[in-house]
Amino acid sequence: MDSFIAWVGGKKLLRKEIVNRFPEDGFKKYVEVFGGAGWVLFYRDKHAEKEVYNDINSELVNLFKNVKFHPEAVAKELEFTLSAREVFEQYKMADVSQMTEIQRAARYLYLIKLSYGATVRSFGCRARETVDLDVLHKVKKRLDGVLIENKSFAKLIPSQDREGTLFYCDPPYHNTEKYYDTGEDVFNEEMHILLRDTLKGIKGKFILSYNDDEFIRELYKDFVIEEVERSNNLKLVMGDGDARYKELIIKNF
Repeated sequence: MDSFIAWVGGKKLLRKEIVNRFPEDGFKKYVEVFGGAGWVLFYRDKHAEKEVYNDINSELVNLFKNVKFHPEAVAKELEFTLSAREVFEQYKMADVSQMTEIQRAARYLYLIKLSYGATVRSFGCRARETVDLDVLHKVKKRLDGVLIENKSFAKLIPSQDREGTLFYCDPPYHNTEKYYDTGEDVFNEEMHILLRDTLKGIKGKFILSYNDDEFIRELYKDFVIEEVERSNNLKLVMGDGDARYKELIIKNF
């Protein structure tokens, strides 16, 4: 199935290539470290006996949790909401500390749906359907049994690491970090290095997607690196007319 949201750098177009590279001998636990829209998670009805979705973005995680447990309530919040710039700006500037978790989830879903390039920053100037309850019910069913976490990768990976675990990592791409909402943890080169060092010592296996970049190639030179080419919505958001480029899939097996 598809994800219920778009996302900057989302893996809708690369998910098949990623899943095709999953370990042939199987795995007991599947962990999406940088969950985003969850395109790889949603690609199959179930990847493993245990599954974990994680993201550092607390508003995104709150949205996933409330769609999992309260899809009707989230849909109800948006039932009569207009697709309009004024409403978008009001939602964008709203004080989330004064909202319930369901209201926060509905607000964030609206901002994702109506923003340009799913950046949650600027109005997309197109009327869109903000919510489809049937879709949310399908998402709820898929998320049943999935543990949803809101941790940094440095805390999540060690806590979930076991033999038989597969980590899929889709971090902010090198030199495009400003387009991602990573909260207070600015994703700089030190963070890219910390991710490599964290993955280097795990007991489980990992698959990692990155932009084709000399810094990244050097960083992961001791692992298996494969080139793929695809369209990418991140380059479209950045205003690059040539939206096809080489991308890397990196793994430790």
